[in-house]
Amino acid sequence: MKLLSILATCLALPAGAQAQESVTIALDWTLNTNHIGLVVAQEKGFYEDAGLEVELLPYSDSASTAVLASGAADFAYMTSLGFMSAKAAGADIVALWATMQRENGRLVFNASNTAITRPADLEGKTYAGFGSAWEDALITTMIEADGGTAAYDTVTMGTGAYEALASGAVDFTLEVATWEGVNGELLGRDQKHFTYADYGVPDQQNGYIGTTSESLAQNREKVIAFMAATQQGYAWAADHPAEAADLLIGSGDFQNPELVRGSMDALAKGAYIKAGDTPVGKIDPERFATMARFLFESGVLKGAGCTTLEWPGDVTNWFDQSWMSE
Repeated sequence: MKLLSILATCLALPAGAQAQESVTIALDWTLNTNHIGLVVAQEKGFYEDAGLEVELLPYSDSASTAVLASGAADFAYMTSLGFMSAKAAGADIVALWATMQRENGRLVFNASNTAITRPADLEGKTYAGFGSAWEDALITTMIEADGGTAAYDTVTMGTGAYEALASGAVDFTLEVATWEGVNGELLGRDQKHFTYADYGVPDQQNGYIGTTSESLAQNREKVIAFMAATQQGYAWAADHPAEAADLLIGSGDFQNPELVRGSMDALAKGAYIKAGDTPVGKIDPERFATMARFLFESGVLKGAGCTTLEWPGDVTNWFDQSWMSE
């Protein structure tokens, strides 16, 4: 009877069925359009076709870089600053991908604040911040590049910064144009902005996906399968922004679906994910190194125990995109 049961079970398997290999990826924030390719690859079956069962780990108090470095996830979605900070501090992680092909952050202020017409005017003003050393390096660079003195007040407010700015309680803050910027437009807020790269800050790519060096070496086939399916997901999303937005809305708990749709429209029209003939997810070695050097020289990146670091001269081993050609 046992043999017959086993045979019956085997015969009941669908033709071509195969075990799916489990993969986990830690997110850097709550689900949003930065993660669109991951959701599309799940919903369109790209991961399944690659023999993978992928779980998007919900955002927690632990940084995705820490979750990855600890071995609690196979991959991580990371901000540029988050990745470079962890790498500089000694985390054995490697970048495989960059979602945004150009900077989508910007410095924003109310259009009604006529005292601000250029970054130099930010001297003496109040900034609503988020508590990172990167912010001061960025704002200082912009003000000084415009001939001003970087003397301004900071109030750390987190996501409350946007309401504080809208109410006039603070003078300026930083936002992601393709998310908070879109939300501001939906709310009818009349705001202006300065682009970082126009005032001395290197234009950067953002939204890294990475793994550990050990995983890259020992689980190479899984890495290649996951990254190829992920690339397929982001490429499809870039070509079908409206449909991709609907897939994301159906996968998350979004209070304002129009924000998701507006964000995907902004990403597509701004050529953030898909820029010309550049392969989706491609890391630009020159811009990667330029931003890393900026962060080193600004004192933003610290070693283990917050020790001061010097520019190593070469950071090409911080990323690996050989999976694209295999």
